[in-house]
Amino acid sequence: MNDMSNAPISESGPNSVLQTWSRALTRPNEQTFADIAASPNARASTAYLWVFIGSLIQVFLTALVQSRMLGTYLDQVGLGDVLGNQARGIGSILIGAICGAPIAAAVTTLFFAIGVFVVQWIAKMFGGTGTTDKLAYTLASIVAPFSIVAGILSLFAAIPYVGLCFSVILAVAGIYIFVLEAMAVKAVNRVGWGAAIGSLLIPGLVIGLLCACLVGVSFAALWPAIRDAAPNLQP
Repeated sequence: MNDMSNAPISESGPNSVLQTWSRALTRPNEQTFADIAASPNARASTAYLWVFIGSLIQVFLTALVQSRMLGTYLDQVGLGDVLGNQARGIGSILIGAICGAPIAAAVTTLFFAIGVFVVQWIAKMFGGTGTTDKLAYTLASIVAPFSIVAGILSLFAAIPYVGLCFSVILAVAGIYIFVLEAMAVKAVNRVGWGAAIGSLLIPGLVIGLLCACLVGVSFAALWPAIRDAAPNLQP
């Protein structure tokens, strides 16, 4: 059997948004993502709009759940009468979610755009032949609907005991989404599995290493002040 990296990409892909999203999540094979990348609608602007909408819905639903859970927690610690009315008021919850969701969605979209650019740049170093537009569009067809599904599932997190089950489901789904993303990178750039997975993981590893170095340097710089404030503290 010929490897997908040598197979031609079809000239047309699914046209409707729902069809594209459905195929991306439910037909996990490289030809699916090759077809999506070959769509005449494969533009980065469309991808960013999808991610923004998906993130907006997810953040809004998650904010509602967290606000409700906060009210329950205040009751448990005996602060319900003091802060409960302000924290749990439906008006306050809706206003907070409506105002905060667009900002969080915009930030998420920005990080998605930067991530796609970096992943595509690394894929090019591995010999990839794709473009940022095609990769963004293909990855968005995975990320956007999953964000909406994750937001809906988060509603069940407020249910005692049942919420833990849905947390496990989301964790497993996250692994599935990563596999789909690697498959998408492989199909769009016509590279091997190692290059596709590396393109996705290397940015995160580099960022994690930089953050660790930053924390270490900051701690070293602040250590004299910490030691003066707490003379008995040992390194």
